[in-house]
Amino acid sequence: MSIEGHIVELKRRREALEKEIKTHLARPSVNSEEVAQLKRRKLHLKDEMERLAQNKSPRELN
Repeated sequence: MSIEGHIVELKRRREALEKEIKTHLARPSVNSEEVAQLKRRKLHLKDEMERLAQNKSPRELN
């Protein structure tokens, strides 16, 4: 998989986590530990996307 393809997949997974977080927060009894874990996973995906974007070769940027 190309770096760009990997970044797209990470974005998709991050958006899915965002939806899951919103679902948990909408519940009457919020499990704050679970929400915190989801937010950490989302942040990890963001960090990975940024790392990959910085490591792209000039040819991949076009």
